[in-house]
Amino acid sequence: MKKTPRRVLIAGAGIAGLTAALAFAREGFETTVIERAARLTEIGAGLQLSPNATRILFRLGVLDRLLPVSTQPRAVMLRDAVTLALLAEVPLGAEAERRWKAPYLVLHRADLQAALVDAVKERPNIHLMLGATLEHVAFDEEGTVTAIGTGSGNSELRSHLLIGADGVWSVARHFVAGAARSRSSGKMAWRATVESGSPLAAVLPADSVSAFLHPAAHLIAYPMKAGGGINLAALMKGDVPSGSWSARPDTRPLTQATANWAPALACLPEKAGPWTAWPIHTVDPSGRWTDGRGIALIGDAAHAMTPFAAQGAAMAIEDAAVLASVAATVPDDLPQALVRYETLRRPRIRRAARRGAFNHFAWHASGPIALARNLVLKTRSPEKLAADLDWLYGWGAEI
Repeated sequence: MKKTPRRVLIAGAGIAGLTAALAFAREGFETTVIERAARLTEIGAGLQLSPNATRILFRLGVLDRLLPVSTQPRAVMLRDAVTLALLAEVPLGAEAERRWKAPYLVLHRADLQAALVDAVKERPNIHLMLGATLEHVAFDEEGTVTAIGTGSGNSELRSHLLIGADGVWSVARHFVAGAARSRSSGKMAWRATVESGSPLAAVLPADSVSAFLHPAAHLIAYPMKAGGGINLAALMKGDVPSGSWSARPDTRPLTQATANWAPALACLPEKAGPWTAWPIHTVDPSGRWTDGRGIALIGDAAHAMTPFAAQGAAMAIEDAAVLASVAATVPDDLPQALVRYETLRRPRIRRAARRGAFNHFAWHASGPIALARNLVLKTRSPEKLAADLDWLYGWGAEI
């Protein structure tokens, strides 16, 4: 007699949740995704997807959907924001595919979400429920019983595993004893787009990811294929008042931080835009990610990190792949799978977070430390700089 598939309930239809749905469906699980929004609209702007993420998306049948709407940058170039001097260059493009066996992509977050949604809709064992909010979790002998509100009254969904993929403000996290809580990092991101034909684009290479370094802030710029233009993200100390996310804020703090940059960059706060301001919140990765019974947190819900290593989305995608893989090995003992998931993921998440912290320290250095940084970067070959990323970009989940 054919065995009834194990059931998985995923809270959150963002990048983490949709990737998890595809990964679990691929392993034969019956999967339901609930999302509080009545319709899916991905906010945000550009996104970098390194080979450790695109390798997984290839296995899930999503990568081919992304290639037409994404760009493969030729390199990552680190420059001094004041002099524009090239400090270091990490080869990407064809070299990334040769070295790490998967492409490095830049694209709009909305295009990634759309590709994931399209793939989800093609899987008969994935059910997407919009306008549904996680309200309560209880356990019985058959598994997790999750009560959700759908606008027409409460209903219950039974599952053997609940995955919290609902981001930095996770509701699912409240049901995991010992889970860390989100907190402000004291840093913020300013985002805007420069049109491809704009004179401002002259200093922003259309074939590479550029990072302009300065003690007060650093600027990331890279080309966007869908709709054209160059995505800008300036990261600096500061916070955004509650309720003003993605609004049109006062850009004077950004103008002050970039005042002594090269003229071609210093004019960006005024000439580019409109700018939006985003607070950066983190979740301490040392908190619990599972409850030992039937709840697991992935992505930002478990360990939201600062964007200085550009690994937030990639780590969420990896989480989804690993959790599905270990659950498939012991589908009748999911508590054991949860322990294995945390054991496998925690060291890597910590290392990625440390890499981000190091980048922030190095990219915002001043005085003698900045001089030493520049000397070290200029003496390291592109090959050596790429080799330093093998542990990160060369990782592959068995899914």
